[in-house]
Amino acid sequence: MPSVITLTVPASMILHTSRSQPLIGSYTLPGDKSLAHRSALFAALAEGESVIGAFPLSGVTRAMLDALTAFGVPWTFDGGTLTVTGSGLRGLLPPAGAVTCRNSATTIRLLAGAVAAAGIPCTLDGSEGLRRRPMSRVTEPLRAMGVVIETAPGGGAPLVLRGRPADARLTACHHALPVASAQVKSCLLLAALAADGPVTLGEPGPSRDHTERMLRAMGVDIRCDPAAHGVTLTPSTAPLRPLRTDLAGDISTAAFLIVAATVIPGSDITLLGVGVNPTRTGLLDALRSMGADITESNPRARSGEPVADIRIRAAALSGTRVSGDLVVRMIDEFPVFAVAAACATGLTEVSDAVELRHKESDRIGRLCVELAGVGVDIAERPDGFVIRGGGIRGGSVDAHGDHRIAMSLAVAGWVSHTGIAVRQAEILSESFPDFVPVFSRLGAAIQTDEPVFRPD
Repeated sequence: MPSVITLTVPASMILHTSRSQPLIGSYTLPGDKSLAHRSALFAALAEGESVIGAFPLSGVTRAMLDALTAFGVPWTFDGGTLTVTGSGLRGLLPPAGAVTCRNSATTIRLLAGAVAAAGIPCTLDGSEGLRRRPMSRVTEPLRAMGVVIETAPGGGAPLVLRGRPADARLTACHHALPVASAQVKSCLLLAALAADGPVTLGEPGPSRDHTERMLRAMGVDIRCDPAAHGVTLTPSTAPLRPLRTDLAGDISTAAFLIVAATVIPGSDITLLGVGVNPTRTGLLDALRSMGADITESNPRARSGEPVADIRIRAAALSGTRVSGDLVVRMIDEFPVFAVAAACATGLTEVSDAVELRHKESDRIGRLCVELAGVGVDIAERPDGFVIRGGGIRGGSVDAHGDHRIAMSLAVAGWVSHTGIAVRQAEILSESFPDFVPVFSRLGAAIQTDEPVFRPD
C-alpha cells in the first residue's frame, strides 16, 4: 500500500516581506519537480522496483502520487526517497472513479499519454483552474494515433479515455507540434511506447528534454535531432528498466533565490546540486546579460542530467530584451525575472511569451496588474511586457492562486520601500513548501500572519 502522507497547509495566509539585510549562506535544492513527475510515472510503467532519491513532496508532485494510487500502483515515501513498484506498460489498473490531478497540468498531460499507452478506460479531471488550461494540444494528436478521447465543451478537462483491446496498438505518426511544449511532447512520447511503429515529433523551437533523457536511461530507443527540434521514439516489446536515481535540484525553485540574492545588496549565497539542463537555464543567461554575478562550479552529472553548484552575489543590473528560444528556456521564471527587471536600470522588454497567458493564471495580465499596484513601471503587451526599471514602492497584492506569482511578489518586497503583503500566499505550498523557513535562515525579512490550518 502507498505511504500515507499528510501535509498541512494554511487555509489562508498573508505573507509579509520588507526591505532585507543581505542573504548569506548556502542551500541544497530539493529535487526538480519536472523530473519528479516523470520519474514517478515512468517508474510505474517499468517492470520492477524503482528507487528515486531527493524526491520533492509538494502539492503538484503529490497530485501525481495520488494518481498512481488510483491506478493501483504501489509506492512508498520515506525520508525523501520514493520507491515505486511498476508492473509494466499495461500494469495500470482502471481506476474506480475519476482521477483528480488537482491543479497540475503536468500531471494530467503526462497521465493522458500513459493511460493511452496502457489502453485502459479512465477519466482525468482536476481543479477549476486546471479545467481552464488548454488540452486540445494533447487530445488532437492522441486522436491521430487512434486514442478515443473526449473532452469537456471547449476542449478542456475532464478528459475521458475509452481504452482499447489488449492486442491493439496505437498508430505510428509524424506530428508537428504547434508550440514548443515539453508537457505535450512527453504525453505523445508516452503514448508512442504502445505504437505500431516509430513516432516522430517536431517542435517550432527547443523544449525541456527530461523525458528523452529519462526514457533513454530506461532502455527506450529514442533519438533526438537538435537542429530540427525533433525526436523519434521507436517502440519495443522490451519492458522499461526500473530507475535508480537521485533527482537534480530544482532550478525553477532556485530562481527565487537567484533573483533575490542578485537584487538584495550585499548578498552572497551558494546553491548546491542545481540541475543545469541547458533547456532550463534561460533565466541564468538573461540575468547574466543584465550584469548579474552568477558563477557555476563543481559540474557533474546525476542520472543523465547536468548538475552544478551556483554562487550568486548581488550586482547592479541593466535592462535587456528576451524573445525567441530564450523564452521557452525560462518560461516558468518570468514572474521573478520581472522583479529583477524592476530593479534594473533602463528598459527590459519581453516578447514571444504568449504561452504565459495559459499557465496557472494569465501570468502576463496578473503580473502586470500586481506589479503596477506596488509602483513598478510596467506595460502589458499581447505576448509579453515592458518594464522601465526604477524600483518598487510596496503595498498589498494578491497571488491569484498562482504559486510563482506569490513567491515572486514576496521577493519584490525585499527590495521595496514600504514592504509587500501577499494575500493567498498559502498557494506557495504547491511547489516550494519550505519557502518561508529557507529564506528566513538566509537572513530575509519575512513573516506570516498566524494561519488557520486545515488537513489536506
